[in-house]
Amino acid sequence: MTEILESHKNYNPRLRLFYVLVAVLVLVLLSGLAYRQLISGTLYSDREEIQNLRRVLVPGPRGNIYDRNGELLVGNRPRFAAVVYLAELRTEFRQEFAELRRPYIERGLRTDQVPLPRMARTAVLQRYLDEINEILGRDESVDSDKLEGHLRRQLILPYFLINDLQPEEYAKLLEQIPIDSPIQVYSSSVRYYPHRSAASHVLGYVGSTLEIPEEGVPGEKLMTFNIRGSQGREGLEQYFDDRIQGQTGGEIWVVDPAGFQHERIDKKKAVQGEAIVTSLDIDLQKTVEEALGDYRGAAVALDPRTGEVLAMATSPGYDLNDFTPSLSTAAAAEINETGAWPNRAAQGLYPPGSTFKLVTAMAALKDEHITPDTTAYCRGSHRVAGRTFHCHNRAGHGEIDLARALQESCNVYFYEYGVQTGVDRISTEARRLGLNEKTGIELASETGRMLVGSAEWKRRVHNTPWFPGDTANLSIGQGYIRTTPLQMASMTAAFATGRDRITPTLLLNGNRDTAVATDPIGLTRQHYETILRGMIGAVESGTARNAAVPDVVIAGKTGTAQVPTREGRLHMAWFTGFAPAENPEIVVTVLVEGTHPDDNYGGGATAAPIAREVFRKFFSDREADELAAAGEPRPGP
Repeated sequence: MTEILESHKNYNPRLRLFYVLVAVLVLVLLSGLAYRQLISGTLYSDREEIQNLRRVLVPGPRGNIYDRNGELLVGNRPRFAAVVYLAELRTEFRQEFAELRRPYIERGLRTDQVPLPRMARTAVLQRYLDEINEILGRDESVDSDKLEGHLRRQLILPYFLINDLQPEEYAKLLEQIPIDSPIQVYSSSVRYYPHRSAASHVLGYVGSTLEIPEEGVPGEKLMTFNIRGSQGREGLEQYFDDRIQGQTGGEIWVVDPAGFQHERIDKKKAVQGEAIVTSLDIDLQKTVEEALGDYRGAAVALDPRTGEVLAMATSPGYDLNDFTPSLSTAAAAEINETGAWPNRAAQGLYPPGSTFKLVTAMAALKDEHITPDTTAYCRGSHRVAGRTFHCHNRAGHGEIDLARALQESCNVYFYEYGVQTGVDRISTEARRLGLNEKTGIELASETGRMLVGSAEWKRRVHNTPWFPGDTANLSIGQGYIRTTPLQMASMTAAFATGRDRITPTLLLNGNRDTAVATDPIGLTRQHYETILRGMIGAVESGTARNAAVPDVVIAGKTGTAQVPTREGRLHMAWFTGFAPAENPEIVVTVLVEGTHPDDNYGGGATAAPIAREVFRKFFSDREADELAAAGEPRPGP
């Protein structure tokens, strides 16, 4: 019998499918693991970083502001505060909480309706604040609402126990606070104004803000906390805020699950902002402000060759240091009460009075309604369309030509030839000289609400026709005309240099490239010299003689405008002029604002003496500088 041998294979075809499935599952698992580790790893790392890291932004110090001679006008001073970092007090918080909770537990009382954690934190901080109170002789207490808000929103930042320490208090704390105390003296910077109220409306002030620049600070995806910075709110501080603002620094901290800082891992130092060099002369500025005294008004001094503002004063003013670190309620109330908020030089709108006769004269000469030799007879009044208009000299000036009409500020002359010239020609000339629009100075608050009336404007706004009497009023700077002292100074500077416009600037060398890029004023040499002769005569022997300074030839024009109010007519006293008359180096414009009908202000009696002090200071300083340059000793006081 043949033995048949069978070969048996230990193999089942169905197992192949099982092996394939296992291989596929392993492959999927490995792929998922690779995706998690290699592709999603960065994402999870970012999420972990966002959860565990915090960024703190620190504002850079603001840039300094200087006058034209390098004198500091605005700087920074250190500001000291007593602070604690709440992370360092967590153990004490827990211990205090346990102490407060123990009586409730022992008596079987519920604690869920008693704010024990809040009470514990307040008690701990009050103990440290009491240490400071004892050293400084203060009586401060912890604001628990403020503390809880800090815990919720700014946990990583220092908590301020006392916000603004005086220098002597700072020194005491450094000397007497124990080395191991969690109390720290925190240093930051706030604005400092060494000249206090000088040029307050020009320099401006700052307010606190959390909106500080973030450019260049790493960690933009992280939860960010800002230490308060400052932002310009008025004047140059506002206009040049982007340049003055410091470069923000920052820190990156590792925090624990509760949000308390654990370790600082990165730091970028804050950098001070750009310095601004202004055209102001602080010594001349102070002279202007002292000359204004207790009057309510404004004065502007500028260099007509460049448009650089040498001084711009508004009275009353305010002490800029009252705004740092913040303006108190009492200081704000005083500013409100005295009416010191507006910059009257750039925001105050007033009828220019007889200073506007310069514009009327230019319009009449250009339109050939008069020549330099044209005369009028002043009897003290003039009839226009059946209405009597008076001259300021009720006795009259007699026969008078243009130069003498400017010298004596004769209203009758300008009534007669202003009406003949017409409102359209006068208002066109005023607009050409820029009296209807902003000057373009570096002040964001400069008003744009000035008014140069015209027949079209009156019809559109008041729905009434323009009358000859309106032209008579306009010709002497009354009626439908409103301008600022800065505009009148700019117009005077343009005339002084034979141009139709200058753009005033508060920056040193701010307009040197563009100051002469304007049209000529459009007067013949004879016309210009006639107006100039009248202005020189006004200072030498006419209405502006109170502006005269020995050995200086000054060209000037006074004005006294009236503004009707419920209480009566208020007088606005003006002076505008320049010197030396033949080669102008300075323009001075003064406006004194009457506040009561009994204020008998006049351009010659009130505004001209203020201008005299400004001219005197300017030329005295120039002479002293020339002597110093020649190596001679300066004259004594």
